[in-house]
Amino acid sequence: MAIEPMEAKLVAELPDDAGWQYEPKWDGFRCLVFKQDEEVELQSKSGKPLARYFPEVAAAIAALPVERVVLDGELLIPVEASLSFEALQMRLHPAESRIRKLAAETPARLMLFDCLATPEAEVAGRPLAERRAALEAFYAQHRSATLRLSPLTLDRAVAQRWLDAAGGALDGVIAKRRDEAYRPGERAMLKIKRLRTADCVVGGFRYASKKREVGSLLLGLYDEAGLLHHVGFTSAVAAAERPALTAQLETLVEAPGFTGDAPGGPSRWSTERSAEWQPLRPELVAEVRYDHVTGRRFRHGTGFLRWRPDKAPRQCTMEQLGEEARPAVVEAALAEAESAR
Repeated sequence: MAIEPMEAKLVAELPDDAGWQYEPKWDGFRCLVFKQDEEVELQSKSGKPLARYFPEVAAAIAALPVERVVLDGELLIPVEASLSFEALQMRLHPAESRIRKLAAETPARLMLFDCLATPEAEVAGRPLAERRAALEAFYAQHRSATLRLSPLTLDRAVAQRWLDAAGGALDGVIAKRRDEAYRPGERAMLKIKRLRTADCVVGGFRYASKKREVGSLLLGLYDEAGLLHHVGFTSAVAAAERPALTAQLETLVEAPGFTGDAPGGPSRWSTERSAEWQPLRPELVAEVRYDHVTGRRFRHGTGFLRWRPDKAPRQCTMEQLGEEARPAVVEAALAEAESAR
């Protein structure tokens, strides 16, 4: 049943010509849903099966009184007043008993935003405007606490307000052409993210894999107790600057580097290379650009902007990563989910 999901290309701004549909870019796991008679599959963006990790969602799809449906959406886990990407990651666990326990404690939602087939017809080849109408008709008949319908707007100004408020629960905004068919595997959508900056202490570095030259800088922020926690990395240092930077960093090598959470400590991000790092005296401050934070860490690698010799390391605190208020579109979607219970 596998189908490659339609993907998005990162752009700097929302398109402003006619014919676009704007949707929230949800902070979750992309998920294609297939139901054929009694068989149900949940497929990740990379094509891997997800039903084992989200049994409550698979059960909700299996319970639909339809023979066939193919849906596209995002798996989300609301925790209190926000969405938790960390809770989603915790589901990727080898023990079925652990997964079942988490499914009961923090049930996932499937936020629907497209469909490829309804019980009545194959619609993947139809324009988005028609597919959305088919999805809304399907959802009207089968809404539940598990299945949600993603909001949309045709108004660029509304989408810009969503983007301006992104950061805590939204990952940005997706723009789609209303007149285009579903294009599996193609970057036929646009994604726009709100990028933010933070001043971080360089608490360590890693050498490049094939030569004794800096490969990445390890970034840290201080908490209220004065502990320096590892929050992410940047490898976006210009190649021409690396030899001189390596020599400078090697003069600062001194344990412990990080006095709180450190690279190589217990976390789901750990790899074999996590322990292969050099600790530094906390003297250098770098300004970096990032797009999202999960569990007091940058979700992805950051972009190096500049050195900040004018800023004291102890001024680089966790407060920079404070989540912003959720946009109204998220509040409405979560409130509807709760009212459907």
